[in-house]
Amino acid sequence: MNLNAKFIVYNLVVKTSIIAFLIVLIVVLLDKLSFNHLKQRIIDKRETLIENMSGKEISQLLEAERSFTDYNILKEEYIILTQTTPVKLKEVGAEDFKIGEREIEGKVDEYLILTDHFKFNNKYYKLEIGETTSAMRQTKEMIMVLTLIMLLVTGAIALILDYSFVSILLSPFYKIIDRKIKNVDDPQHFDYTPVKTTTSDFQHLDDSINALMRKINLQFASQKQFTSNVSHELLTPVSIIKTRLENLLTLDNLPEDAENKILDSLRSLNRLKSIVNSLLLISKIENSQYQKVDYVKLSEEINEVCKVLEDRIELKEITLVSDISEDIGIKANSALIHTLFLNIINNAIKYNREGGSINIKGMQTNDHYVISVSDEGKGMDEAMIKKAFNRFEKLNSSESESYGLGLAIVNTIAEFHHINISIDSEIDKGTTIHIAFPNTLALARLNK
Repeated sequence: MNLNAKFIVYNLVVKTSIIAFLIVLIVVLLDKLSFNHLKQRIIDKRETLIENMSGKEISQLLEAERSFTDYNILKEEYIILTQTTPVKLKEVGAEDFKIGEREIEGKVDEYLILTDHFKFNNKYYKLEIGETTSAMRQTKEMIMVLTLIMLLVTGAIALILDYSFVSILLSPFYKIIDRKIKNVDDPQHFDYTPVKTTTSDFQHLDDSINALMRKINLQFASQKQFTSNVSHELLTPVSIIKTRLENLLTLDNLPEDAENKILDSLRSLNRLKSIVNSLLLISKIENSQYQKVDYVKLSEEINEVCKVLEDRIELKEITLVSDISEDIGIKANSALIHTLFLNIINNAIKYNREGGSINIKGMQTNDHYVISVSDEGKGMDEAMIKKAFNRFEKLNSSESESYGLGLAIVNTIAEFHHINISIDSEIDKGTTIHIAFPNTLALARLNK
């Protein structure tokens, strides 16, 4: 989850919690206030009734006795007055209220009822005043619904504003990530232009990345210079020694024992030269010292590699079948792509059985154009596959010609071109290497 999403989730959780708390609080307060208000209304009516009570009115109420006296046609309130025995009078309190159902003219409803006693003309009376709670509940429910809608709308607007603000706030951060980290494939192409932002933290991050890239660029240039020096300092003496040894072989009176030692030395020099060249190639690729400006037709490149290896193919009597689309090409470095196919197909020949076969075929998927090179050789187990691309990892120790750098070079070239390499293999059943060229790398077909 990215930073923007975390901010949004945090705001959502906080605002949802606050809204839920406010809703519960409003419900509790509204319920309490409504009942308190209704109680106070009933108490006020009781006071008004007793203050204005007359003998005639008491007589009328007593004559009605157990019938209800309606104050309006909606039957929202009623009064019952009955004469009672002498009782101890007291102030009206909360315990004098209760909620109960009453039936008025066939209609049953819930009422908040006040029961009280008072004395008039030396006689004691019991007064019951009831007021329906339905109107109060309806009003409360309506207020609750309106409050809930207002809170939800407010929360939604707040979230939208939060999202917009966070997006604007983090925009410079994502620009720094994209421009100065994610899309940088070569320190020499780094963009040191400051990202516009008023946030001091992002300015500090931008300045720190620029300072770090300057150091990396200096080290990168130093490494390139080192690679160039190694090329000269190592290969030049090797070439001189090789030339001198070859000249010694031309002597007429050279003993056979000395000649054999010179030949062994020449083989060792050739091996050293090949290893140095391979390591230099890997180093130059990793240092981006090659340009990817060539248009490489994959079918032509594979056919050229097969011609180069034709003698080795015939020597092991291997059948080679190639089925690659002739109109698929990529933007790459031609020499490196040639080396990639050369090492892969050479391995397919080297580790193949006598009279075996090599199948090279291409297939278009949704995201890649995949070339598979399959052989019928010794194969590899899972442990060998995991180590296949390691440098100086000789998967078959009996191969004296192998330096353990072939697949390492293949992997370095593939990473340089953003090509995916994978291996499927079983012992004694052969090996298949899949080379997946992304569609972003592959160019349009020639006939389109």
